[in-house]
Amino acid sequence: MSSEASPQKPYLLRAMHEWMSDNGQTPHIVVDVSLPGVEVPQNNVRDGKIVLNVSYAATQNLGLGNDEITFDARFDGKPRNVRIPSSAVLAIYARESSQGMVFSGEVEPAGDDQLVIEKRNEEPARSNKSHLRIIK
Repeated sequence: MSSEASPQKPYLLRAMHEWMSDNGQTPHIVVDVSLPGVEVPQNNVRDGKIVLNVSYAATQNLGLGNDEITFDARFDGKPRNVRIPSSAVLAIYARESSQGMVFSGEVEPAGDDQLVIEKRNEEPARSNKSHLRIIK
């Protein structure tokens, strides 16, 4: 056994994606596009971030690997290849319930980073402010 464990984030992303899919919800990821290796449609980027629907219905050839997430999808009617290093994923959440995880920096085995799972009320108040928050 290696003395250095692999990063937890890819495993958590796959688990949350599977849980959301199994429960009929639509998984979305929030991506920091400023990091190297991120290949996403730039016209959909807002404030250095992009939110992507990563459901099986919205993607083709979805790969949730240890190093990166890859898939093919249509943006503005045009097919695109998308490539996202796991380290660039800031959060994963279900569109319908807003349940998910927020990653504070890179999730490493050292455990210094925190994950948040937050449940929202059945009828959330409408506001532009995000319901996701980082707890330290």
